Amino acid sequence: MSAPIVVHGLYLTGGRAVTINDEIVGLVYDDWGLIELLGWAGLYDAEHCLEDAQWIEWRGGWPHRYRWGYS
Repeated sequence: MSAPIVVHGLYLTGGRAVTINDEIVGLVYDDWGLIELLGWAGLYDAEHCLEDAQWIEWRGGWPHRYRWGYS
């Protein structure tokens, strides 16, 4: 079974789309934005789920990277 939350690959303009149960819920530009979005969606204590593969799948790029390049 795959994770219910997916952080998709980088857009050319930066940021990553987030889906919950295959429904697009937003675009985030950093971990704080992801935590805020997940909290808004009802996930209590979202910051502790960022490294939990049962909750979040990072697709199409490195986890916690929201911009192209090394910055």
